[in-house]
Amino acid sequence: MNVNRSFKIGILLGQLLILGSCGNAPKEEEKLNQTKEINAVDILGNPDYQAISYGGYRGISREEQPTIAQLKEDMKIMAAMGIKVLRTYNVQPNLPHASNILAAIKELKNEDADFEMYVMLGAWIDCKNAWTGLEPDHNIESEANAGEIARAVALANKYPDIVKVIAVGNEAMVKWAASYYVQPAVVLKWVNHLQGLKKKGKLSKDLWITSSDNFASWGGGDYIYHTPDLTKLLKAVDYVSLHTYPMHDTHYNAVFWGTLSFEKSLTTHEKMDAAMGRARDYAKSQYRSVVEYMTVVGVDKPVHIGETGWASVSNGHFGPDGSRATDEYKSAKFYHLMRDWTNKEGISCFYFEAFDERWKDAANKLGSENHFGLFTLDGKAKYALWDQVDAGVFKGVTRGGKPITKTYNGDKKELMKDVLFPPLK
Repeated sequence: MNVNRSFKIGILLGQLLILGSCGNAPKEEEKLNQTKEINAVDILGNPDYQAISYGGYRGISREEQPTIAQLKEDMKIMAAMGIKVLRTYNVQPNLPHASNILAAIKELKNEDADFEMYVMLGAWIDCKNAWTGLEPDHNIESEANAGEIARAVALANKYPDIVKVIAVGNEAMVKWAASYYVQPAVVLKWVNHLQGLKKKGKLSKDLWITSSDNFASWGGGDYIYHTPDLTKLLKAVDYVSLHTYPMHDTHYNAVFWGTLSFEKSLTTHEKMDAAMGRARDYAKSQYRSVVEYMTVVGVDKPVHIGETGWASVSNGHFGPDGSRATDEYKSAKFYHLMRDWTNKEGISCFYFEAFDERWKDAANKLGSENHFGLFTLDGKAKYALWDQVDAGVFKGVTRGGKPITKTYNGDKKELMKDVLFPPLK
């Protein structure tokens, strides 16, 4: 063989080998990424891990527990729309909802190695005499709290590949929760307890601990919340999980809600879009108020949204005879505005909520608390998700054995008949 030709062939083979090795590199990197354990630090603030608050109850009472099969149906629906992190609320012994959710996710992971879902596990916290008919004592905690924490720990250890956060309490410190709220010292006690278990190796060191509460409870509101114990709590948690609900304030706060006089010439959509933009900005202001308070007390930690949402129906304060805030157009607008803002800013948003739940206001079918879902009870996608239905993301998934379809049969003109103008300011 000609030496020069042989040299050229050698160079060509070397180039091919280099190209081949470069082509394999991403696959090797991808393989490593797939085997890496995903933890809260990877999930929270990551727009690839969309979050939502989830209750799978389909009846008028929580005694009607959803089955594992029903929970798996819901997991598949949420996974189809890109949800990878769920928030639950309690681990009460007679309500196995949270433990059944974890079991359902485990089954789905066993059935499909690519199925991915994680949980922010809530432990309910009460004061003494909460829900008993006796006068609540907000300075003493319920004897039941210790059991809640113990069950949360047990589940976190049983499902370490799924449970990535434990939240101590849900709106447990805000003073308008008059039936059950506790002082920050109670929440602090249990947060410190869980952090101590992490240090002792009795909980994963990568498990994040927080409490999920109203923005005011985190120092963003009235000065009555600005206590030494709150500062200690802010320093003890791994991140802050705050709640913001502009919809609830539409009935009380005309500063941001309503149609401004100079907006009268706008189109129907423009008027409502302007009002909803102000609602989003109102949520932003509550978020900033917490961050600013944390700065004042010398705390620099992530702040994520543990709850926010917008109901689509109300026959009370937020309906036609009140602030005229609730319909599917406005709830969809708020959903997309909040997702756009939080995704851009690296804020996790556990949107409230995935599905309508009937038990929340069992005596009033049209009560707003029953209608915060992105899906109706029978699995119809509300206006916020119509584009996903059109894109076919729910193909092959069902709720109650029925395929996912649009509310109003997908007729926007019919939907708009139920849309209410915000009142003129």
